[in-house]
Amino acid sequence: MHAWLCESLVGADALQWRQLPTPQPGAGQVLLQVTAASLNFPDVLIVQNKYQAKPALPFVPGMEFAGTVSAVGEGVTHLSIGQLVACMNITGGFATHAVVPAERCVPLPAGFAHEHAAAFIATYGTSYHALIDRARLQPGETVLVLGAAGGVGSAAIEIAKAAGARVIAAASTDDKCALCATLGADDTINYSRDKSPAAFRDALKAATGGKGPDVVYDPVGGELTESAFRSIAWRGRYLVVGFAGGTIASLPLNLPLLKCASVVGVLWGEFSRREPAESARQMAVLTEWYAQGKIKPHIDRVMPLAQLKEAYALMVTRSIKGKLVLTV
Repeated sequence: MHAWLCESLVGADALQWRQLPTPQPGAGQVLLQVTAASLNFPDVLIVQNKYQAKPALPFVPGMEFAGTVSAVGEGVTHLSIGQLVACMNITGGFATHAVVPAERCVPLPAGFAHEHAAAFIATYGTSYHALIDRARLQPGETVLVLGAAGGVGSAAIEIAKAAGARVIAAASTDDKCALCATLGADDTINYSRDKSPAAFRDALKAATGGKGPDVVYDPVGGELTESAFRSIAWRGRYLVVGFAGGTIASLPLNLPLLKCASVVGVLWGEFSRREPAESARQMAVLTEWYAQGKIKPHIDRVMPLAQLKEAYALMVTRSIKGKLVLTV
């Protein structure tokens, strides 16, 4: 097998394409022949030693990928050789083969595109868990999605619409706002046009008739966090999804008090490990929604795995709308 190997935590430029022995699955594991992998923002952080999960060196990065089962280990009964699966496993995806725990694999039906399979679990799993499970989103409520043109943001738009909500998508360029509209957003806000907190709050007030959003989905953090929270509706829920903006924001605690609002943490990976049965149920719902055409990953571009370093550069400069997929 071949794999991109991280041997030092100095960033993607240090990754090396190596030939390695093809591993064999142990008990409870499967060997996948990887067909496609997607690049997520945590993949950027993990090779810089900035992510909460810190695998021992050397390791193969790549959290989210798809492939066919080549071999099954002892005790694996729900997966079979030749079956297409999607996998979320922190590491292992940027390679031709990967051994992973069978419980980390989601079996997919025939006709599920491999590129979509590689871009499915992390974004839709995170967004469904956030909006439907953690926020208890109800039909008719309004959701503000920050960083709405990114991978999890674009998935959040689709899931919120599938749940019967109204969506306000906030993004950094007019092109990204236009994409959000095609995905179903009812209103869009370009927050780079006027970066003052007052302008952002005025835009939210206008878009919600002064009420504010019932749910805020925030994978960005940084300077917009406090402005968005100050605009939240009574009994609103603020979903802390991530910090792609690079800054972990802080909030004055009187703000949740004044609106009787909730700050809700969303860590889908840990949820799926601690509550595998519920996670599997949610993924089954999402797989059915895909079959029904309610959701479909927006693929910004498909690149060969050999161009992984170029893909990292695009992710760092926020040049990706939706998902970037690498094919083997």
